[in-house]
Amino acid sequence: MTDTTCHMSISLDGFVAGPDQSVEDPLGRRGKEIHGWHMGDPRATEANETATARLMRPRGAYVMGRNMFGPVRGPWDEDWQGWWGPEPPYHAPVFVLTHHAREPLELEGGTTFHFVTDGFDAAYALARETAGDRGVDIAGGAATVRQALIAGVVDELTLDVAPVLLGAGERIFDGVGSFGFEPVEALHSPLATHITYRRAG
Repeated sequence: MTDTTCHMSISLDGFVAGPDQSVEDPLGRRGKEIHGWHMGDPRATEANETATARLMRPRGAYVMGRNMFGPVRGPWDEDWQGWWGPEPPYHAPVFVLTHHAREPLELEGGTTFHFVTDGFDAAYALARETAGDRGVDIAGGAATVRQALIAGVVDELTLDVAPVLLGAGERIFDGVGSFGFEPVEALHSPLATHITYRRAG
């Protein structure tokens, strides 16, 4: 599949992460509350398992923002290798948006992080070229997804709407002028409603 996809958990009030991201709170304060559906909550249902399988499906390449890669700001701390340990879940090239150059970081399982300083369009072009017919995923965080939506490159968007009000944090739709998608599937559980949208037309 050559589509560009994006799959994000989101609160009822529109936040995809809580405020004050840190090593202790990678998803920001209370951010984990919108991710229980795929993080071991015992109330998870078959709908959540189906959505998790979709979230984890292999892609040819990924684009993510620096905040998604880690909490380090400014020049790189070369010891930081991401949140995921020695074998990240991507198993493909990942293009990380940053203002600070860094050599590629190759980890176990086929994941190599490439650090792109020329902006979203450059990172996305590299991901498309690398992925071939296996497709690209916009992995997050909020600012990167927002850029992808504004650029009009997302073909399939899945939102996992958790029945949680965060009150503050990071949004993906601020500044996005129009939606341009139509729902094609909805899966329900006590933990989240998983809505898949396809670009209209």
